[in-house]
Amino acid sequence: MNAIARQEPFDLNDPALRARAVAAARGDAPFDMLITGGRLLDTVTGLIREADIGLVGALIASVHARASRMDAVEIIDATGGILTPGLIDTHMHVESSMVTPAEYASAVLPRGVTTVVWDPHEFGNVHGLDGVRWAIEAAHALPLRMILLAPSCVPSAPGLELAGADFDAAVVAEMLRSPAVGGVAEVMNMRGVIDGDPRMSAIVNSGLASGKLVCGHARGLTDADLNAFMAAGVTSDHELTSGADLSAKLSAGLTIELRGSHDHLLQEFVEVLNGLGHLPPTITLCTDDVFPDELYQSGGLDDVARRLVRYGMKPEWALRAATFNAAERLKRSDLGLVASGRRADLVLFEDLTEFRARLVISDGRVVARNGSMEATVQPLDTAPLIKSVKLPLLTDDDFRIPAKGKRARVATIDRPRFTQWGEAETDIRDGFVVPPVGGAMIAVAHRHGKAGGTPRNGFLSGWGEWRGAFCTTVSHDSHNLTVFGGNAADMALAANAVITAGGGMAVAKDGQIEAILPLPLSGLVTDASLKDTASAFADIRKAMGKIVDWKPPYRVFKACFGATLACNAGPHQTDRGIADVVTGKVLEDPVLEIF
Repeated sequence: MNAIARQEPFDLNDPALRARAVAAARGDAPFDMLITGGRLLDTVTGLIREADIGLVGALIASVHARASRMDAVEIIDATGGILTPGLIDTHMHVESSMVTPAEYASAVLPRGVTTVVWDPHEFGNVHGLDGVRWAIEAAHALPLRMILLAPSCVPSAPGLELAGADFDAAVVAEMLRSPAVGGVAEVMNMRGVIDGDPRMSAIVNSGLASGKLVCGHARGLTDADLNAFMAAGVTSDHELTSGADLSAKLSAGLTIELRGSHDHLLQEFVEVLNGLGHLPPTITLCTDDVFPDELYQSGGLDDVARRLVRYGMKPEWALRAATFNAAERLKRSDLGLVASGRRADLVLFEDLTEFRARLVISDGRVVARNGSMEATVQPLDTAPLIKSVKLPLLTDDDFRIPAKGKRARVATIDRPRFTQWGEAETDIRDGFVVPPVGGAMIAVAHRHGKAGGTPRNGFLSGWGEWRGAFCTTVSHDSHNLTVFGGNAADMALAANAVITAGGGMAVAKDGQIEAILPLPLSGLVTDASLKDTASAFADIRKAMGKIVDWKPPYRVFKACFGATLACNAGPHQTDRGIADVVTGKVLEDPVLEIF
C-alpha cells in the first residue's frame, strides 16, 4: 500500500538525538524539558517514588533525584501530581465513536491516552482498501499515536453476508507490507480458522509471515476449539463472557485485551484477578467500542482504568495493564515505562482514583493541559467517504413477508447477543405474514451497490414488543442498512430518513421521526464535533426508550449494532437472509410452512 507512515520506533535511534540525550544525562548539556516536583509510578515495580524527569527531544534522557538538576530550556512544575507513561489502548475502533479520527484524538489525548491500536475494519467493510488507506493517512497527521491493523474479516462471514469489499489473503498481505500497519486485526471468522478453511488459513498465515501481530476474537471458544484457534497463530482475545472465561483464556496463554465496553463483566474480572494475587503480564486494557456520548462524558481508556479501580483493582495494576503490559504486547520497547532511553510519552495525573490528567506529553511535546488540547490536530479531507449508501427509497411492503394461506410456521432469531434458533406460529393477513405475538421484526438491506438492495426480513424473539422502528447503517460488521421494528410503516419511515441522510440512525414512532443522527461519512461517522454528535446520539437513546423496553444486560440498545454479526455462533439476520455460521447455511425466507 502506498501510504505515509511514522518511522517509529526507529526514529529514537537517530545518532544525533541519542548523543544529545547522553550529554544531558551526564550533566554536560541542559535538558529540553525538565519535569520537577512530581512523584513517579514505576510500572514495573508498582512503586511510587519522588523523581524528576529530563527530556531531550522525544527521548527520556534522565530519571533522577528530585531537585538535583535545574538546567533546562523549559521547566514544568509537577508538584502534587503522579507521573505515568501514556496510556495504550490495545484494541479499538474509531468508527464506533461516530466522529473523525481527528475529533477522536482531540477527545482522548487530553485524558492521557497517547497510543491506540485501531482496527479500521468498519471503513474497510464499506470502502475496501481505499477506506484503510484513508484511515492510515488520517492517523499519520495526528499527535495521537495510532497503530493500525489490517482488517482480517471483510466480510466477517463470507457467503453469509455481503459487505462493500472482500479482503482475501493477498489484500491482507498488501496491507501488512505498509510500515503503518502493525498486524492482523481481530480474526472474527473463528469457525473458518478452526475448521482450516483455506481463505482464513491463508489470511492468518500472511500475518505470521509478516512477523507482526495476529489478534483474535475468540468469543465462546473453549477446549479443542480454543486450542485449534490458537494453534493457527492467533494470540489475543477481548471477547470475554465471564470470569471463568477470563481464567480459562489466561491459563491457555492468550493475551487478554480487557475491554471496557461490557461494564457488567468488569467487577467479575477484577475479582478473578484479585484472587490470583498478582496481575498477569498478559493482561492489557482496551475500549473496543465507545459510543459518542460515553466518549464525551467519560473518556476512553482512562474511563476503563477508572472503573476497574472503582470495582476493586489496585490503581498500579490498572496502569501497568494500560502501559507496560500493552507495550510488551505490541513489541514496543520504547513505550510503557518512564525510564531513560524510552520515548517521552508521559501523563501527569492529579491522583490514581479519578485519573484526571493535568498534563499530557507525547514524543517530548506538551499536547494537552488541564483537559484541553494544545497540539494542532489536522483533519483529513473526508470527501472520499461520502455517498456510501447506494439504496433507493423503500416502501412499507419491503418490510412485509408475502404469503398465501391462513397460518404460517416461521423461524425466529431468539435472544439478543447469544442468539439461538426458534419457531413460532402466526397468522397470514391480507397476503402478508403477521409478526408473531410478542416478537419484533428485523430487516437488512444491502447498501454497498454490490447486489440488489431489497431488504431481507426476519423475526426476533426475546427483544420485547416494539412500538415503532429503528434504522441504522452502523451494523457490525458489513454495515448494511438494518431496521428493527414492530410495524412496516414505521420501519420504512426510519429507513428512508437514513437513506436520505446518506447514512446514520433514525427512530420512528406513529408515523413521525422521533430522532435522527446523520452519519454521511461511510454511513458510520460525521464531520460534526464530538459534543454535537454526543448530543444527537443521546437523543437517539432517549427516543429508543419510547419504543422498546430494555432488559439488561443483553437486551440493551448496544445489542442492536451487533445483531447482524454473522461470524458469531447462532442465527443472525444479514442482507442474504438468516445466516448460521455453524452450519454455513442461509435461510432466505423465515417462512417454514404455510397452513
